[in-house]
Parts: sequence; C-alpha cells; structure tokens
Amino acid sequence: MDLDVYVTAHRAEWERLDQLLRRGAKLTGAEADELVALYQRTATHLSIVQSSAPDPMLTARLTQLVARARAVVTGTRRSSWRDAARFLTAGFPAAVYRSRHWWVPTAVLSTLLAILIGWWIGTHPEVQAAIGAPDDLREMTRPGGQYETYYSSHPAASFAAQVWTNNARAAAMCLVLGAFLGIPVLWILFLNMLNLGVGIGLMSSAGRLDVFLGLILPHGLLELTAVFVAAGTGLRLGWTVIDPGPRTRRAALAERGRAAVGMAIGLALVLFVSGLIEGFVTPSGLPTWGRITLGIAAELAFLTYVYVLGGRASRAGDQGDLEEADRSAELPTAA
Repeated sequence: MDLDVYVTAHRAEWERLDQLLRRGAKLTGAEADELVALYQRTATHLSIVQSSAPDPMLTARLTQLVARARAVVTGTRRSSWRDAARFLTAGFPAAVYRSRHWWVPTAVLSTLLAILIGWWIGTHPEVQAAIGAPDDLREMTRPGGQYETYYSSHPAASFAAQVWTNNARAAAMCLVLGAFLGIPVLWILFLNMLNLGVGIGLMSSAGRLDVFLGLILPHGLLELTAVFVAAGTGLRLGWTVIDPGPRTRRAALAERGRAAVGMAIGLALVLFVSGLIEGFVTPSGLPTWGRITLGIAAELAFLTYVYVLGGRASRAGDQGDLEEADRSAELPTAA
C-alpha cells in the first residue's frame, strides 16, 4: 500500500473528525451522526495502517483520534452498586467457571502431591530426622502440641485477619506472576503442598492424623480451593503468553489480565470467609464432626455458587471481563 496516497485520500475525514471532537457537546443531531460514522471509518483506517504500513507517527495520531472519538461516542459511566452486584452474581463466578479446566486438574494433582509427600515423610524415619530433632517433632505432634495450639495461640479476630492477608497475598501472587509463563505459580503451589504434606506426614507418624485432619479440613477445603483457582488462573494466563489463540497476544492477555484482576478481588472475599472459619471455628469447642461439617458446607456453597451462577452466566456469554461498553474497542486484524 502506498502510504502517502492513502493519507491524501483520507486526511480530510480525519481532520473533519478532529473538528467535530473539538466542538464537544455543541454538535447538532446530523453532526453527531457524522461523528459516529467518521469514528467507525477512522477505526478501520487505523487497522489497515497497522496491518499494511505500520508507520509509527501515523499510527499514534490515528490511535489518539480513535480513542478520543470512542470516549465521545460511548460516553463515561461511574461505577455503581449495580456493577458490584453484577460482579458477585455473574462476573466473578463466570470467570471461575470458565477457568475450571485449569484449576480443577491443578487441585487434583496438587492434592495428590501433598498426599504423596505426606506418605513419604510418614513412612521414612530418616526423612523425619532431616526435618527436625526427635524431641522437637514430638513437641509439635503431641496432644496440646504446636500443631493443635497454632489455631488458638492468638486472639481469633487478629488471627483471622492475619490468615486472610497471607492467603490473599499468595492468591494474588499466583494471578499476577502467571504472566511469567506460570513458572512462579508452580513454585508457590509446591511450597503450599510441601507444607501440607509435612503436616500430614508428621502427624500420621505420631498416630494423630485424624486430629490433624479435624483441624485442617474446616477451613482448608475452602482455602485450598481458592488457592487452586488462583493457581489455575495464573497458569492459564501463562499459557496465553505462549498460545494466544486466534486473537493478537496483546488482546488475549488484556482479556485474561482483566479477568485475573477481578478474580483477585473475588478470591479475597472467599479467603475472608475461610479466614473467619480458621479464626473462629477451627479452634472452637465444637466437636470435630461439627467443625468439618461447617467446612464441607462452605466448600459446597462455593462450588454451587460457581457451577450454578457461574455456569449460567458463562452460557449467557459472560466471560468474567468488563462489560462490552467498558472495554477498549478491538480493531479487526488482517487475515
């Protein structure tokens, strides 16, 4: 394409669009229609220039012009309670539901890894000796030892807040660091499963695995599910860097990235509930079966929320992204 000829042919339209934009709210009805038509044509011109003759100066000029025109055509909208309600009832559960093919296998494989580590530690005294001195291990695993008093060693409210902060940070790291091909996410997952596996192994070797599970399951089911969702989403984001699909890498990452940010907010709420359970239910005087029942109920409630509300929203076309009117316009790409 001869760029000079193309610019000469369409410069008048671009200048006319710029004139209309400068007039702002003083446009007549006919001029407003003209602005919309020029905006659409200029967006097409920008796409053609980018794909056929990517001149930096011209591309920057047209990009700015299209952005200004889009702001006038679509207008601006303030966030409202409607946005929060939509996020909680559709956006967040839809994002979790749509990424289930990533976080469900992540959950299964990670759980198997924790069990394998626990079995290895529990059946190999030499591995236990490498973890700590026998007296220290007995102090950790005995009745009233560190594993049991950990959940009641601080005031419930401050402990719940600390747990929530730590877990929300871990989930956010999985979501953000997924862009680095998912490698940091795998490391964070491994550390979490190693910590869980050590607890399983040491308490099982002391014949007190039932006590450990009674302490970890009430809050751990929901907490680990949130971590697995974050890790699976992070891995999905990392894979998008490698294979963005039919869209441009930039557009694919933008969509996945916006969904990941929303996911971080939603998972912070889920982990807040988990933190409350860990701070107030786990160390409570409830019988073990009662604490575990509450943990299972919280987990089932979250899965129902994801698969019922999220599945419905996903089938309706919600991708866990911003509403279409709030997203940047995606220019057509050359075939």
